[in-house]
Amino acid sequence: MRDDSAPRTRQLRVYEHRGHTVLELLGEIDLVAAAEIGPALDLVTRRAGARIVLDLRQVEFFDCSGLRLVYRARARVLEHGGRLHLVCTHPMTLRVFRVTGLSRLLPPYPTPDAALAGAEAASGTL
Repeated sequence: MRDDSAPRTRQLRVYEHRGHTVLELLGEIDLVAAAEIGPALDLVTRRAGARIVLDLRQVEFFDCSGLRLVYRARARVLEHGGRLHLVCTHPMTLRVFRVTGLSRLLPPYPTPDAALAGAEAASGTL
């Protein structure tokens, strides 16, 4: 199901999955893509109590602009009392998260279902 309150861009698809808004980033996430994605990401992450899954599995290239998007999304979601889960499988993108320490703040999961199961296990709601 598509969330029409968030505009679609060439690098962002938004849909609902198990009560969470999934933000699926696509293709190359560089400075130009980040400028296009940023407003849509801000719209979704400013909602009070937002439950977000950020899915990077379809990302082919990810630079510091993408890292800034993820960090900003995490900060905004937490600021508004929500939760953000990261899905990422690309080895180079995972390396960027490890090197910068962001993987300690936002542990990556291989699928949206795994991210949600990990969150349920951590909160004791299984």
